Amino acid sequence: MSRALPYLQAAGGVAALCALDAAVKHLTLGHALLLVVFGRYATGTVFALAVWQWQGRPPFTREMLVPHLVRGVLIALTATLFFYAIHRLPLAEAITLSFTAPLMIPPLAQLFIGEKMRGPVLGAAALGFVGVMVTVQGAPSFSGERLPALAAILAASLTYALSAIAMRSRAALDGATRLTLSGSLIPLALLAPFAVGEPFPAVESWGWFAAAGLFGNLGIQLLARAYAEVEVQVLGVLEFTALFWAALFGWLLFDEGVRPQVWLGAAIIASACLLAARSSRKVDGIVPVA
Repeated sequence: MSRALPYLQAAGGVAALCALDAAVKHLTLGHALLLVVFGRYATGTVFALAVWQWQGRPPFTREMLVPHLVRGVLIALTATLFFYAIHRLPLAEAITLSFTAPLMIPPLAQLFIGEKMRGPVLGAAALGFVGVMVTVQGAPSFSGERLPALAAILAASLTYALSAIAMRSRAALDGATRLTLSGSLIPLALLAPFAVGEPFPAVESWGWFAAAGLFGNLGIQLLARAYAEVEVQVLGVLEFTALFWAALFGWLLFDEGVRPQVWLGAAIIASACLLAARSSRKVDGIVPVA
């Protein structure tokens, strides 16, 4: 496998998840939040089941149940918290604030899966966070509805970091197909009770729900394959590339302006991503996901 391929997969996965965020933000403008989150995983499960069938229906074992259930709970929490935030904040700003997640990944990865923290990766994360700090300069203050949105993003960053570590711990063992299916089906089951009684979405919104499911599945497929090859602390820094996509989708779909500080921060963040990629090394004993 090409050494660059996992990085391209991770970057593509981040882009796909940003497209998912944009679709969800559009849907929350006219639908209840929990219905949107449920609908995202309902359509996502349809796509995931189709891929699972196409891949020969790889079986789940009893040993897989607990880690997949834990990851599913973390995914459901992350989605609900983050989608709440992007409903109330500009897309680029919300995603930029979520960049606290890559900073949480290295210490959590060492704590839970034994990945040793390395100086260059920590330095890249610190440089990326400098980019984040530059980006938020000139933004409105966090008051009113913006304050709970900020709290939701910080909580979502923690649960996302934990779910990324859970994915890394299972990626080479279980494969992208199983991870994608469990990552849709378990949140779907958890969120189903909250969707009961909500009005059925109008026909014109079905395409947006389908897009959310498709981009969500594509993002998880690509990230799972990347995490099977490269340490989670390295790929975590690539989350910073989401800023480019968030700014683009926010501008195109929601007429959200992008401040000059955002682009300066993006340049710093891109430098951090390059530093992380150059400092990486392939993990011994990890094999590609078929």
